Amino acid sequence: MAAGRQISLLGRIAVSAKLISQEQLLEALRAQDHVGPTKRLGDIFVELGYISQSQLEWLLNAQQTLLQREQKAEADARRRTTVERKRSVSEEGTIALSQREATEQRASVPPRGAAPLQEAVSAATPSAEPTLDRILAKAMQLHASDVHIHAGLPIQMRLGGRLLKANGAPLDGAKSESLILEILTPNERATFAAHNDLDFAYVIPGVGRFRGNAYRQRRGIDAVFRPIPPDPPTLEQLGLPSSLARLTAYHQGLVLVTGPAGCGKSSTLAALINLINEDRPDHIITVEDPIEFVHRSKTCVVNQRQVRKHTGSFASALRAALREDPDVIAIGELRDLETISLAITAAETGHLVLGTLHTNDAARTINRVLDAYPPDQQSQIRSMISESLRAIVSQRLVPTADGSRRVPALEILLVNIAVSNLIREERVFQLRSVMQTGRNLGMCLFDDSLLELVRAGTISKEMARRHCEDPKLFA
Repeated sequence: MAAGRQISLLGRIAVSAKLISQEQLLEALRAQDHVGPTKRLGDIFVELGYISQSQLEWLLNAQQTLLQREQKAEADARRRTTVERKRSVSEEGTIALSQREATEQRASVPPRGAAPLQEAVSAATPSAEPTLDRILAKAMQLHASDVHIHAGLPIQMRLGGRLLKANGAPLDGAKSESLILEILTPNERATFAAHNDLDFAYVIPGVGRFRGNAYRQRRGIDAVFRPIPPDPPTLEQLGLPSSLARLTAYHQGLVLVTGPAGCGKSSTLAALINLINEDRPDHIITVEDPIEFVHRSKTCVVNQRQVRKHTGSFASALRAALREDPDVIAIGELRDLETISLAITAAETGHLVLGTLHTNDAARTINRVLDAYPPDQQSQIRSMISESLRAIVSQRLVPTADGSRRVPALEILLVNIAVSNLIREERVFQLRSVMQTGRNLGMCLFDDSLLELVRAGTISKEMARRHCEDPKLFA
């Protein structure tokens, strides 16, 4: 009886998640009748070419989760009186059904067909009462970059750089608040109550991680979630040049990844950390708010610390890191003077420091670091930066010509003797000319990167003009 129940459930999940059709399920069951019940139905799906091995693993995990929930529901029901049990059977069945549907929606396979973005988002939110897990699982499946939960508005998702509304009525203030607050831990709720905004990470087993920010506004409580894939990306997956791998060859110094919010800085940083993790036996410490990509120790030992959860602040974590024998320190964001100062100190004392900043290009990045210091200290800091800085990668995400996705445009500054002299001698404004003449060394200006994308037909000239420094190049 138990074996038959598992087989039936596995088939139902596979059909509901659109991994196979009903006809393919019947064909697989017929094939199982020929070989006998010892042959697992999932293995037959793979042998017939209906699903991949990774999709089978997802199916088995989903099946196990649902069985555990059903068993718990049945055990709870048996403890009730006969009258209560009769009343709760329907309730338990409804709960089990909604949980099963929510789990089925977490299939990590891309949607079949090439539906327009608006239709994809409109179909993302079912007509039934949505749960946050269900919404986020759909966002992961659709490869949305952000999910917006706003009081007074429908659920929205950002695909290909465009913010699109899903079908469904606007969320009232009470519904928006319940969706958001129910996933917070007691400590997170207390922090949110004290400050009215909160950065946090949320994990859905079998689906992925999500970086969230909750905040209070005049209509109620809102939140924005960013899906984080389960594994760190590669440079190739991000559309970045393989030449950036050279930045991981440094054993000391400061490497900065910069750009506006939402341009993929964290993903680029994660790709660089992953390269180091695979390449050499070092100790990596990351300090983030919150932890985004999870790095499992490979060749390196990787320790990840989250601000307010594992440490009081970026600065306190950095001070402690200098006594924890790190080789590489990754900083989620250089937010203030103390963090910037400790990062430069760590880079000077023999560590490779990777960090991000919200600046638009290399020259502005250097000026932003200098401007964080009082005027009487800038001369000394200018000299320190000229010696410790190794590279600056500035990036922006630009919509493609067909509007289906966004691709990175880069500005790359590699610090050599000429660049160090310009920083030391307060001639940062001349960096563009050095970067133009340093193309053979791997340096690149934004305009050059945009020009390459236009010539390849990846982006339009109109879009390049919106992001370039010199519009004449795209006349």
